[in-house]
Amino acid sequence: MTVSLPSTLLAAIFYIAAGTWVLLHLARKAPAKLVLVRLLGLGALLAHGIALSSHLGIPNNLSLGVLEAASLANWLICAFILIASLRHSTLNLAVILFPLAAIILLVNQFSISQSFPIDGRSGLFFHIIASLSAYSLFALASVQALLIAAQNHQLKQRQMSGLISVLPPLQTMERLLFELLLAGQLLLSLGILSGFVFLDNMFATGMAHKTLLSLAAWVTFGLLLVGRWRFGWRGLTAVRWTLGGSLLLLLAYFGSKFVLQFILA
Repeated sequence: MTVSLPSTLLAAIFYIAAGTWVLLHLARKAPAKLVLVRLLGLGALLAHGIALSSHLGIPNNLSLGVLEAASLANWLICAFILIASLRHSTLNLAVILFPLAAIILLVNQFSISQSFPIDGRSGLFFHIIASLSAYSLFALASVQALLIAAQNHQLKQRQMSGLISVLPPLQTMERLLFELLLAGQLLLSLGILSGFVFLDNMFATGMAHKTLLSLAAWVTFGLLLVGRWRFGWRGLTAVRWTLGGSLLLLLAYFGSKFVLQFILA
């Protein structure tokens, strides 16, 4: 872990610097400087990736406890924020998510976790990465859903200041939400299918609840996407379904891992 310490510290500095600049901009104490924030975010992602590869034990082993999984999920979320910022106003999310990524990375740096060999188990590795990528996008979709709920509330109260003044129009926010949901659903489908292909028994003891909750989340998000396409679901309906499906995934992966690693250990 000490090998990754410089990369961890560098990533944390870049994340906090970018998040702080966005905060100053939202407080109207600094100009936007989107290029600067993107460059700081890119530097943070590169350093985070180097540190994360060491924390995960790649390429010969895999250490994927709660903290490693959360750090990987944060890396994916921050990467999506940067990529999406080329089309949408997503950099404002960095004010919360970048410092959070820095904190989890720092905690992970000084934690101890068990690892297992992955030589010849590329299928399992693909399943893990696809599943975590899906969880990351749905986590970001949950944040987006909460922002939409707050935006809806302020519009109904006819409040034109505060949060609503720094967010994109509601239609843009909803479009980004469903783009996240569609991408997450595709990755979750890959994760579930690869699990059935590469794992011995998805309904074995210790795996059954995770599989059932993941399938329930897949159905929930699928119904939401169909409802959007067929009936034009939006607003608070989309928010409730998004948060419900995300909660199922949270319980499926991080809930079960937390119980196994910290309570039943």
